[in-house]
Amino acid sequence: MIYRPHRTAPAIPDDPATTRTLVPAAAPPLCGRQPRIAVVGASLTGPVLALLLVQAGFDQVAVYEASPDLSTATGGILSLEHPALDVLDRLGIPQHEYVKFDFETITQFRGYGPAEDRLVRRRYPGRFTTWTLLHQALASRLPAGLVHHGRRVTGIDVANRGPLLAFADGRRESADLIAFCDGRTSIGRRLLDPDRRLHYAGYVAHRGTTITRPGDLADFQRWEPCPGLQFNIAPVPAGSDWIFALNATPEQYTAWFGAPPRQRTFVLPQHVSPAARAHVDAHATAHLPAHLADLVHTTATRMAVPVMDIDPPTRMAWPVGDGHAVLLGDALAPVRAHTARGFNNGIEQADGLVSALRQHTRHGADLTGALLGWRRRHLITALAAVRQGPIIGARLGLGTTSALDTSSAPGTARGLATTPAG
Repeated sequence: MIYRPHRTAPAIPDDPATTRTLVPAAAPPLCGRQPRIAVVGASLTGPVLALLLVQAGFDQVAVYEASPDLSTATGGILSLEHPALDVLDRLGIPQHEYVKFDFETITQFRGYGPAEDRLVRRRYPGRFTTWTLLHQALASRLPAGLVHHGRRVTGIDVANRGPLLAFADGRRESADLIAFCDGRTSIGRRLLDPDRRLHYAGYVAHRGTTITRPGDLADFQRWEPCPGLQFNIAPVPAGSDWIFALNATPEQYTAWFGAPPRQRTFVLPQHVSPAARAHVDAHATAHLPAHLADLVHTTATRMAVPVMDIDPPTRMAWPVGDGHAVLLGDALAPVRAHTARGFNNGIEQADGLVSALRQHTRHGADLTGALLGWRRRHLITALAAVRQGPIIGARLGLGTTSALDTSSAPGTARGLATTPAG
């Protein structure tokens, strides 16, 4: 189904150990009619938004997730800045549940450039976790029946003057507000903002998780032995997690992983070919210290993500009949992992969206105006991260401007977690 925004509502003008605690008691009851809110996506941003809505007193919330089961899904290192951590604190999620190592430093080893830049230790303004730990903490707090798995959205229409979600199984669900939190291959973005498509940036983030941990691995380490590659490694509860960023043409990517970058936006272990393993192992031998090269060689289970870019967004909300649809996090603007802003953007946008909705419901604020204020506050941060990614990549010698891939549109998949800005 092709969606074209209906203009019966005013358009928002464009402009530049471990006791688990429950979500804290809701604030004073909302006044006026409760809006029906549909959240699309149950990875990280979607559950944060849903929990914030429930905490604020919204009781007509439903979360729709395309995957039939996320309980066994795993993901790599995430960096959370203090504003995002504060939102999780306010949701009553103790940090020790998802932050298992309390370091706040990044140690960088560079093999080129000025001598004073060869070994640098930087303070990171936040903490580190993993997608797995954080998703488990969030999912365990979602009220029973709130999340509907196996519900893949295929389109938006208007019924009774309000938004209507269409699903692959033929069902329809009405709402007043649809919040798309469904990641970098977002169906919401394809429906609402179809001219902004993902472009392959010319390099791949190869990832592995090991059951062993180097003895000197006490914080997040970044190795940059020469231009054109970056190796990040950090401790995780079961051992260590590494990401090796290496250049690759679209043709190489397709040969290694069985499909073009824009079609296979997340490489599962079964997609990793022997040639892809050999490519990573050879670069590890040539460029990494022996103990890290050995760690890479012995990593049995590997995954990968093609690094993608997108045109900067110009808006975050669209009228749908008398209702609205919004994009948050990677659904709005996927960013390169070097920026470390993917989930940070999503959680901050979710918090701001709930504030706007509270003002609308409690105090009668015009919702279109409230969403405009929300966008003015958060769009500039998203724009900065989108633009920063290629700048960082170029500084590292990663990616090429000629590597844009124009293969078929992507399917729904999950990307690697973010790593701190380089």
